[in-house]
Amino acid sequence: MPSGSTHDRITLWLFPGVVSIAYLVTRNGELTLLLGGGFFFAGLMFGPDLDIYSIQFKRWGILRGIWLPYQKLLRHRSWLSHGLIIGTVIRIIYLLLWLFLAGILGIAIAQMIWGFDWNWQRFILAMIKLVKEVYWKNAIALFVGLDLGAMSHSISDWISSASKKRRKPKRSKLKPKKIKP
Repeated sequence: MPSGSTHDRITLWLFPGVVSIAYLVTRNGELTLLLGGGFFFAGLMFGPDLDIYSIQFKRWGILRGIWLPYQKLLRHRSWLSHGLIIGTVIRIIYLLLWLFLAGILGIAIAQMIWGFDWNWQRFILAMIKLVKEVYWKNAIALFVGLDLGAMSHSISDWISSASKKRRKPKRSKLKPKKIKP
């Protein structure tokens, strides 16, 4: 399995190509920026190795603690953390849950201090409507970027593992193992 710095180099090497292809496909600077930003963020901070004490985990700084339950719930290199598409979906949902909890706390504190009226149901429905009707292309571009960044990580892990298996000498089942005294 490649080291964290190798994964970083892979992200940096692939970044110009990903951004170029994104612009050629979309012909839209905003979508290209979202896709490229998602790729860069996923490659350096939001990739599959958040399921272990990794360089990606360390980059979250004082917020790294939010990933501890994630690490306890998922086995390293499982299809739920390193799987294409599903790993990114799970990390997005997990991070959105934390953001939602922080938002609830922030709004509750603000309501106590300033006493304004707030309706969660209306707010959530308005956000869903906004994404669905206005920002759906942006959401797709960001998700594709996040998933491509995660894919570059997972695919490099798989290639590295397959290469190591291929180079490993095979033991004959007929020869007994040598036992050290």
